[in-house]
Amino acid sequence: MSNDDSFIREVNEELRQDQARALWDRYGPFVLAAAILVVLATAAWVGWDYWTRSRANASGDRFLHALELARDGNAEQAQAELKALQEDGYGAYPVLARMRSATLLAAEGRQEEAVAEFDAVAADSGIPSSIRDMARLRAAYILVDTGSYEEVSARVESLTGDNNALRHSAREALGLAAWKAGRAEDALRLFEQIASDAAAPRNAQQRATLMAELIRGSGSAS
Repeated sequence: MSNDDSFIREVNEELRQDQARALWDRYGPFVLAAAILVVLATAAWVGWDYWTRSRANASGDRFLHALELARDGNAEQAQAELKALQEDGYGAYPVLARMRSATLLAAEGRQEEAVAEFDAVAADSGIPSSIRDMARLRAAYILVDTGSYEEVSARVESLTGDNNALRHSAREALGLAAWKAGRAEDALRLFEQIASDAAAPRNAQQRATLMAELIRGSGSAS
């Protein structure tokens, strides 16, 4: 009985080996090809990841260098570095460079150029909407001092809705523009919206409360 069992095991083993060889002969080349593709794909991904990280890091270093130049008072060199980043930077850095360049223009007193730069960012459909909205807001704050109520409104009116994350700043800019233009009731309404909004930053609420009290005290709003 033991000899029969041994014979059966040997036969089964040979059958398994024959089946394995047949399967390998039939599918082995495909298995090898798939393995090679996996290795190549992995290598390509690692290479791509390294390349993109290297480019992003290089652009980040250049952006930080531009900020350092600006902080040290080298505005012209900072602008040159930011312009270069807009041309050949990687990832989000070209857009960040455009925003920072416009900010530097405003700091230099070149308000009209700064507004034009922010407007250009806001009009660029290839840029994320959140950044475009921020550009609109930045332009509006400049125009509070240098432009009209209508110019400010054209940029931030759409941002004052109850569900917009930038509504507090947008309402503040529009409120200041309204107060400057003699539209006291509009200004009061906007500042009261900020002051009563529990989600508004504390400093924004405080500023809005002060402005609302100022407007009421002036007697210019009913």
